[in-house]
Amino acid sequence: MAILSDKEIKKIVKEQKAVESEKDLDLDLQLGPSSLDLRLGYDFGVLNTRKVDIVDTKNMQKYNNYIKKETHSAEEGVVIHPGEFILGSTLETVNVPNDLVARVEGRSSYGRLGIIVHATAGYIDPGFSGDITLEIQNLGNAPVKLYPEDRVCQIVFETMTSEAEKPYGSKKDTKYMGQTGATGSRLGKEKR
Repeated sequence: MAILSDKEIKKIVKEQKAVESEKDLDLDLQLGPSSLDLRLGYDFGVLNTRKVDIVDTKNMQKYNNYIKKETHSAEEGVVIHPGEFILGSTLETVNVPNDLVARVEGRSSYGRLGIIVHATAGYIDPGFSGDITLEIQNLGNAPVKLYPEDRVCQIVFETMTSEAEKPYGSKKDTKYMGQTGATGSRLGKEKR
């Protein structure tokens, strides 16, 4: 496996629409030597923890009832308090070609503020198409305000030894294909 360079990322963005956005991409600003910065979208999901006694992974109904959708503009932003966890999404839609995988990582400038932009699910399978849901947590001691349209994370593409035989969308258990906005856990739809 090899990480794609800026030249190769530019090529797959232009020729294969690997990353798209209704707000134009600014490759001069967003493209790094081996990654492409992604911007924070406008949609957020906040779990009302005062009403949920427990998140039961075998009964996700309470979770689904208490996750509140919010929209914030680029001017107002959203405040993340110490210890708080919210869902966000990327402004960009990612379309991973069948012969590549991708990873989303936080940007160090936000990490140095105590903000984890993508806590755990940073791996993106070949064939996936949709917005990337970000798992944002404030590990710091002070509230931090984030603004939609700011570059908060980066995507890295890697080659595989061959094209996937069954890309993400062709499997029966693909719960997040085509997701838009901050998408909560769909663990309740998973086969066990």
